Amino acid sequence: MFTAIVRADTFQDVLDAVEALVEECKIHLDEDGLGMRATDPATVGMVDVWLSAEAFESYEADGGVIGVNLTRLSDIAGMASGDDLIRLQLDEATGKLQIQLDGLEYTLALIDPDSIRQEPDIPDLDLPATVVLEGADINRAVRAADMVSDHVAFGIDDEEEHFYVHAEGDTDDVHLALDGEDVIDLDIGPAHSLFSLEYLKNMNAAIDGDAEVIIELGEDVPVKLTFELAEGQGDVLYMLAPRIQNT
Repeated sequence: MFTAIVRADTFQDVLDAVEALVEECKIHLDEDGLGMRATDPATVGMVDVWLSAEAFESYEADGGVIGVNLTRLSDIAGMASGDDLIRLQLDEATGKLQIQLDGLEYTLALIDPDSIRQEPDIPDLDLPATVVLEGADINRAVRAADMVSDHVAFGIDDEEEHFYVHAEGDTDDVHLALDGEDVIDLDIGPAHSLFSLEYLKNMNAAIDGDAEVIIELGEDVPVKLTFELAEGQGDVLYMLAPRIQNT
């Protein structure tokens, strides 16, 4: 059993965060909220999203898992906006999701959860460096790097005590340095890893400019990006594997 009413912008934020990496996923309908975890086909990026029942206008579920086509669900949710309300109800007799919004009614066929790629385990990483900054700063860095290259380095300069973003192209370079006065928080440690900009651009699109983003880093290890949504009643974790440079 599952029935819920949620604001359109809240629901769209959740879908956008997962759709940044995959087109279909499992949704866990727990009593205290819903969760989604998925990895892209190349297993380079991972996303884990949780939305508490408190983020909904009303929420009732008794556990279970459904499989959805995120693109189709997002297109439907996109017919509403802002504080419009979306009503979701699982029809257990037909195995379909009933969606009502702004006078419209949709019936969305679900996907067999067993046919969807297995959900990943979250690696237990003890990353030595952390920077907390606004989503707008990540957006600026990713856009600048994308002008010159298809990959970007995140790291910490121990001597200068700043977080940096560096991209090298065939002819041009981009470098951004942010010290403790430019960010919300900075925990210095050895860190330098190279990442695909294609993945970071997709993740960045789901991060609000005002969001407080925690970035955890190390040397040639995955990066962790964590931020809240739904006014702190939900959260998103992205992990992205590094590109190992040939030496």
